[in-house]
Amino acid sequence: MAAPGMDAWAQSLPQPSRTVFRCEVEGKVTYSDSPCLGARRIQIEPTRGVSKLSGRERIGNDVRVERHREIMAEALQPLTGMDAKKMQLFGRRLKLEPTERQECFDLDGDLATLEQRESTSSGSQLQSVQGSLLKLRIRYRELGC
Repeated sequence: MAAPGMDAWAQSLPQPSRTVFRCEVEGKVTYSDSPCLGARRIQIEPTRGVSKLSGRERIGNDVRVERHREIMAEALQPLTGMDAKKMQLFGRRLKLEPTERQECFDLDGDLATLEQRESTSSGSQLQSVQGSLLKLRIRYRELGC
């Protein structure tokens, strides 16, 4: 059983991000969920508990809930057209105000376009694209998209 007040504290924590940014500043490489200028975006897949070390599967409640959501998303996919990741994204954005939800949708397209432009740019154009990309990534994170 959790200590009194721990549930309220845990519920106030933000959702863990599965997007990590690789930042290089003055030759030092850091990884963070916060974007930086010229960051490379890395998608990660967290581990799901310890299995088979003791011969038994040991998973936490968070993993059980995630697996349940994936099973439900798979079952509903013919109706919704969304896989588990899209369903989770939809659920997270459902909590946002309609204007913020639309802004997240717009940011999805804008970020994809700028990331593509970043891969083909060089020189001062690259710096400009990276600056714009940083602003959009910060806004995306602020909104909780």
